[in-house]
Amino acid sequence: MNINAIIQSQPQWASLALRLPLGVIFTAHGAQKLFAWFGGYGLEGTGQFMASQGLEPGFLMALLAGGAEFFGGLALLLGLLVRPAAAALAFAMLIAGVVVHGGGGLFLTNGGYEFALALFSGSVALVLLGGGNLSADKLLSQRLGHIG
Repeated sequence: MNINAIIQSQPQWASLALRLPLGVIFTAHGAQKLFAWFGGYGLEGTGQFMASQGLEPGFLMALLAGGAEFFGGLALLLGLLVRPAAAALAFAMLIAGVVVHGGGGLFLTNGGYEFALALFSGSVALVLLGGGNLSADKLLSQRLGHIG
């Protein structure tokens, strides 16, 4: 697989409508895990929580989840490498939905998985759609197309 297959995107606006809100949400949640911003617990506290959920080693799991969310969210906002970023985020939300929230049923008010499911679904859609209009991927794809 070459880089064109990863960054190529159809000229559509649906991706932008998904990328911007998902990018903000993921970046903020990643910042909570990594840096204790926005009322988060940082790597230490998040790691302890993840270990309590059976995700061991907790600190490493917090680093991986926080890194995927923070940097993946930034990638979505920029529209840069949207497909691989969205795939990493979908995987993180699948784990969160099953391991952390699966026992709470559907509804968020009961600790359920509805929010993780919504973020998972949006991420999967971006894996399929690519970056779309107003994305760095589209610009790179156009430039590479002119070079090749």
